[in-house]
Amino acid sequence: MSRSRNQDSAEPRCPGCGTALITQWVGRVAALKVTAAAAPITPEQEAELRTPNRLTWCLTTGQWRPPELRWRCTSRACTHQVVIDHHCIPQPTTLF
Repeated sequence: MSRSRNQDSAEPRCPGCGTALITQWVGRVAALKVTAAAAPITPEQEAELRTPNRLTWCLTTGQWRPPELRWRCTSRACTHQVVIDHHCIPQPTTLF
């Protein structure tokens, strides 16, 4: 049985910190495998958190289709929700 490229987006959790994640291939020719936090962020959070090594992505959704990550729209006036690459900060654990 073949799998669609968006089937990986069943919202798994990060084993280190427990954050809900979306993992998908983004792009058609030279695709990137993206693991992003599933929770949308605000434009203020995007300006604060985005770096050259931590990209933001448009999250497109619809009534009849699963959530899909896309390259960020060039016009920052887009209406898509925005998510950011996940960088895990593990929760502290006890040694005993």
